[in-house]
Amino acid sequence: MRDLEYVRDLGLIDAGEPPRIANPIYAEVVPRELGYILQSSLDVQAAWYVDGDGRLDMTKLLTAFGTFFGEHSEHWLGRFSEYPEAGPQLILQAYLHRVVNGGGRIEREYGLGRGRMDLLVLWPREPGQPSDLWERFVVECKVLRDSDRKSLAGTVERGVEQTLGYMAKCGAEEGHLVVIDRRAGAKDRRGGEGGADGCGRRQDGRGVIVWTL
Repeated sequence: MRDLEYVRDLGLIDAGEPPRIANPIYAEVVPRELGYILQSSLDVQAAWYVDGDGRLDMTKLLTAFGTFFGEHSEHWLGRFSEYPEAGPQLILQAYLHRVVNGGGRIEREYGLGRGRMDLLVLWPREPGQPSDLWERFVVECKVLRDSDRKSLAGTVERGVEQTLGYMAKCGAEEGHLVVIDRRAGAKDRRGGEGGADGCGRRQDGRGVIVWTL
């Protein structure tokens, strides 16, 4: 509670409930600054995830992120030790920014205190196209921790509904739910789901692809 009071006094979040970043400028600047070192160190290029028609392959991009997270997350979560609740989401944002900044943009909607974060990835279908015609991809991220009393299945079920709702709100054709399971023994319970990259995928039949890390 004192943390909330402090950032409210600084003007970083507004006075309403639930808490929200005070304005679009802060919503853009704060996560960029927190993830800048990671973003600048990533050896990834937008061209690797763009098809022959110039469209962004979000499934390919999130597959690559799953591999990166499985191999390097512990190191980077250690670097974000001052922000343990937000660390996994900061890693996801930094990775997406490194790629999407090569031609598109990312808009954010935070669910502060609700364990969720919504990202809207926008990518032009062709050069010079006005942004209202760009492709739209929703990426929602949820993090499960030992302190949570939520099951993975229940988290996925609720997350799919929330992702669909956000897709309808912003007119997105494709949605991705990324569930990062930080609970003890999570990898053992998944039984190696998803193969070497540690990333599970399934299509729920309504336009949402679910990734479990």
